Amino acid sequence: MRVSKRNHQIDMKSKRKILLVLLVLFLVIQFIRPPHNTTGQVLVTDLTRLLLVPDTVQAVLQNACYDCHSNNTIYPWYGNIQPMAWIIANDIKKGKAKLNFSEFSNYGNRMQISKLKEMANQVKDDEMPIAAYKLMHKNARLSQAQKLAIIEWIQKTADSLAVKN
Repeated sequence: MRVSKRNHQIDMKSKRKILLVLLVLFLVIQFIRPPHNTTGQVLVTDLTRLLLVPDTVQAVLQNACYDCHSNNTIYPWYGNIQPMAWIIANDIKKGKAKLNFSEFSNYGNRMQISKLKEMANQVKDDEMPIAAYKLMHKNARLSQAQKLAIIEWIQKTADSLAVKN
């Protein structure tokens, strides 16, 4: 009996040390912050400056897309806590590499058409917004009507861009 009680005490001391180390590590990583993705302005190269975007579509894009696909992210409260901030920063980096609404007019005409069509396909196939984003942002959960509005706008816009080409 005594041996098991002593082992139990050792285990409790080890657990406390591990928890203390984890707490210190958690506190230390709070000082290693990625830069925030905010310019605070709509650039002249923004999608909305190049294309006529209906208010209903613009509202959906702002709520469901712009945080990861523009230079202006609205961060949730947990976006200031590590390691969540690192995960968010990585998602934004990947999203902007695929499509950046803030720099849309910098894309060539064919690339704009391609990006729009890819966007329509991903919305139609429910690939965008990603599930993790929809889980934390209820406004990003698109209704069927919102999806149709975006897809219809994209088709009309892509067709008009193709005529210009």
